[in-house]
Amino acid sequence: MPGSDLYEKFMALHTRDGGFVMPNAWDGLSALMLADAGFEAIATSSAALAATLGRFDGRHNITRGEHLEHARLLGRLTGLPVNGDFEDGYGDTPEDVAATVEAAVASGLAGIGIEDTSGNPDQPIRDFDDAVNRMRSAVDAAKGRIVVTGRTDNFIQGRPDLDDTVRRLTAFAEVGADVLYAPFPPDLDALRAIVTAVAPTPVNVLISPADKVLTVAELQKAGVKRISLGPALYTHAMQALQQATQALVAGDLTAATTGIGFDRISELLARGTN
Repeated sequence: MPGSDLYEKFMALHTRDGGFVMPNAWDGLSALMLADAGFEAIATSSAALAATLGRFDGRHNITRGEHLEHARLLGRLTGLPVNGDFEDGYGDTPEDVAATVEAAVASGLAGIGIEDTSGNPDQPIRDFDDAVNRMRSAVDAAKGRIVVTGRTDNFIQGRPDLDDTVRRLTAFAEVGADVLYAPFPPDLDALRAIVTAVAPTPVNVLISPADKVLTVAELQKAGVKRISLGPALYTHAMQALQQATQALVAGDLTAATTGIGFDRISELLARGTN
C-alpha cells in the first residue's frame, strides 16, 4: 500500500466519530492476539520493547534499526496499520529525526510518534525551540505519507506545567503534526483543556489522566480521539508471569502452568504466517 493511501486509512480512524483504541503489542504473538480481537490498528511500545531486550526505556538504549525491525514484524504478521513509538526520533539533530521518519515510511509504518525528550536524565525535556524544530523536520519528511504524532512528556518527567504543555502541543500542531499527545495529564479537567486548546487536531491519551482510570466512553466524551496503552498490556502479562513463578516457588505446579493452550498459540501463528 503506497504511503499516502496508508496515511489516509490510518488518519481516518482519528477523525471519525468516537475515534479508536490502539493497543500496544510487544512481540509477534501479542500483535496477533490484538488483531484477532478485532482492533483496527496497533502500536509499538518503546518501554515494552526495551524491557523485552533487558534494557531501560528512554535512554537511547534501543537503536532505530532494532525498533524498525520490531515494527515491521508486527505489521507483517497482522496486516494492520502500525504506529511506531519512536521516542525522540533517534538522533541528536532535526536531520536525524527526518532520517528516522523516512526509514519508518520505507518500512511501511502507518504512524510515528516523536517526543520532546532528550534521553538525558539530568535534562529530560528538550528546550522549546529545539523540540519544535525537530517536529517540523519530522513533518517535512513525512510529506503526508505517515501520520506524525507530536508528544510532550512534561507530566511524566516531573514538569506539571499545563500551560507549557499546551504551548508545546499547539506549536507541534502549527508545524503540521497530525496527532497530539501528552501522557498522564493530572486530571480530566486538564485533559479537556488540552483537547480544547489544540482542536481540531486529534488527541491521543495514554490510558487515562493520572488521577483515575476512566472508561473508553468517558474518554471519548471528553474529546479524545485515540487511546493507547503503552506498556500496560505487557506489564499485565508480566504480572501473570510473576504470579505463576510465585506459585512454582511454593510447589504449586497446577497454578504455575495454567494458561492458554499451545493449540491456540499455533492457530494464531498460522494466521500470521498466512
